[in-house]
Amino acid sequence: MARQHAQTLWYDRPKYVFIKFCVEDSTDVKVLLDDHRIVFSCKNGDGVELYNEIEFYAKVNSKDSQDKRTGRTITCFVRKWKEKVAWPRLTKEDIKPVWLSVDFDNWRDWEGDEEAELAHVEHYAE
Repeated sequence: MARQHAQTLWYDRPKYVFIKFCVEDSTDVKVLLDDHRIVFSCKNGDGVELYNEIEFYAKVNSKDSQDKRTGRTITCFVRKWKEKVAWPRLTKEDIKPVWLSVDFDNWRDWEGDEEAELAHVEHYAE
């Protein structure tokens, strides 16, 4: 059986980029993050293997990044190398994969919004 891509949502904040891999009942979750890309893999509730690899638009600080698994998503908090620089897209290439979408529920203009971002990260960390 061929691997499939997990539906992925992302949004931008001053210090972090948030990436949500949408997988119900995930097992064997692996998130590998370095300063230029993220590799995500798991199996869903039906046993289908999911795999996503994303080359980032810009360099990130992989040492100060984390991920959290919930029942339906795996959310990654990826620390930007250059803070307060908006990313026009998540990927290095200017081609949008069909499985990648902007999370408009969480997207907003964030100038001067650092306190709210910190509270958001701390909420997920708990």
